[in-house]
Amino acid sequence: MSKQPDTAFLYAGVESQQTTASAAQSDLAGKAGKLIARIKALGVADKDLNTGGYSVSPTYSPGGETVNGYRASEQLQITWHDVATVGKALDAIVQEGGATNVGASFGLADPKSAQAEARTLAIADARSRAQAMASAAGVRLGQVIRVSDLSSSGSPTPRYDIAGAAPAATQLPVGELSVSVTVEVDFAIA
Repeated sequence: MSKQPDTAFLYAGVESQQTTASAAQSDLAGKAGKLIARIKALGVADKDLNTGGYSVSPTYSPGGETVNGYRASEQLQITWHDVATVGKALDAIVQEGGATNVGASFGLADPKSAQAEARTLAIADARSRAQAMASAAGVRLGQVIRVSDLSSSGSPTPRYDIAGAAPAATQLPVGELSVSVTVEVDFAIA
């Protein structure tokens, strides 16, 4: 079965490269502060904004023998509840928030509900197929003996990466996610 995603998961990051670790970290703090303020100005609640990564590391000369500077980076993760406005949100995060590394993926706020619905449909389909086979074999379909869910726990979500800010508005088609479960149902025959 297919479901239209109702939630977007955005990531936005900033980085700085300076001659010292403290300079890179200080410059990054200013850039991250601007980005976080812009994200919050878009109406993102504190619970929907997380740090996905933070690092300060040396950079090396072309020969790789000496440290020639330091790179600091911070990656933020944002849960965005209006999939229709993801492109506008990314534009604002890049153009007004200064993010240099952004992307998005789509999902469902309640994937368990969609999986339960798919499971119900799969079991109904299994019953229908078993009934057809029992009829063809000249027997009656009995009670369910065993039901097994053979589905894997994770399902892939489409992902869209944005290389940089574009002068035109960013458009991210949402499409649909495939929600599938695999069940095995054994019936008694009478």
